[in-house]
Amino acid sequence: MTAATEPEQRLGRALASLRGLSVGDALGSQFFVPANHPLLKRRELPAGDWQWTDDTEMACSVVTVLAAHQRADQDALALSFAERHDFDRGYGPAVNRLLRLVREGGDWRELAAALFEGQGSWGNGAAMRIAPLGAWYADDPEQATHQAEISAYPTHQHREAVVGAMAVAAAAALAAAPSGPPTAEELLDGVIALMPRSAVEAGLRRARDMLDYGDPGTVAAVLGCGRRTSAHDTVPFALWSAAQGLRDFEATFWQTAQVGGDVDTTCAIAGGVVAAAAPGAPPAAWLERTEPLPGWVPLRLPGSDGVPST
Repeated sequence: MTAATEPEQRLGRALASLRGLSVGDALGSQFFVPANHPLLKRRELPAGDWQWTDDTEMACSVVTVLAAHQRADQDALALSFAERHDFDRGYGPAVNRLLRLVREGGDWRELAAALFEGQGSWGNGAAMRIAPLGAWYADDPEQATHQAEISAYPTHQHREAVVGAMAVAAAAALAAAPSGPPTAEELLDGVIALMPRSAVEAGLRRARDMLDYGDPGTVAAVLGCGRRTSAHDTVPFALWSAAQGLRDFEATFWQTAQVGGDVDTTCAIAGGVVAAAAPGAPPAAWLERTEPLPGWVPLRLPGSDGVPST
């Protein structure tokens, strides 16, 4: 068995991506504070420590379930999401209610399917949490998309939300490839090749055509930046930004954040993908100021005596 497929190496990659996701989420969330808007324009860090949001909390459950089950076990995910649910982390009202009802014994299958008059949620919540799963499956991007699809259903059953999660997982898997990070073109081409026809996939094709655009604001005006919090309004721009900066976490964060929108989520997605690709990302000083991951996130696999490489 090669190092790239060792379970401990899988967990190590997932944890590296999770840390990047948490920094992108926590720092990005600081720019919802009006007083910090001038800092964003100057690319200056806000004072104090940075608390992460629901993006990171749910991503921690994804990693925990992967470590315990070696796959995206839906029932375990739904239970973990519900048990770890902190109302004050910024969850949307529909997911807040769903997780409360699951915690009270409700069936996630019925609850998630019933959202939005039976259409299911097409929000970006399944995509925002999934980059670490893609890093886990760096040796098999196709399996990453399959497991991401499975992982979306406990909360998001609309096809666009599911494909959004698949796209982010594919990007993280390709970014963390054992052979090294791909080029921007290779990354988006690889993701597109794994996607079913959808609005997310159409947005990714537009993102691929805009890789030579130097102004993130112009790109966000075309692709969206999460202002509507839908998967197809969020994922294409976040992956465009990640593709542009696979070897530079700081540059990726600033160009993602500066366009506004759902900043914590776009930065969580881009941060999780870039951290899967770039050893040493995010910057140590940024990680030190980010709220630590909760103690229930495993740093080694159950029954393992070794600590995974991160």
